[in-house]
Amino acid sequence: MRSRYSAFVVGDAAYLLATWHPTTRPRSLELDPHVRWAGLDVLATTGGGMLAAEGTVEFVARYAGGEQHEVSRFVREDGAWRYLDAA
Repeated sequence: MRSRYSAFVVGDAAYLLATWHPTTRPRSLELDPHVRWAGLDVLATTGGGMLAAEGTVEFVARYAGGEQHEVSRFVREDGAWRYLDAA
C-alpha cells in the first residue's frame, strides 16, 4: 500500500499498473500532474499476513485541497501483493 501511495506521489503510473491485479487493471493510467499528495494515514488493515492470500487496507490519502478515504482490497499472486479494487 505504501509503495503504491509513493508511486502516486512521484507519478509512476508504470509501477501502479504493475502492482494492479490483471483482472481489474486498466489498459493505461494517466495521473494528474497537478495533484500534490501531502500524506498517507493507514487507519486499519485486515489479513495480509505472511501466509494470507488476501487483505484490505483502509486509508486516508491527503492532497492539496482534499483527501481520499478508501478501503483497498489486495490479493497475493505469485508471492506478490496486487491491488484488486476498492471495497
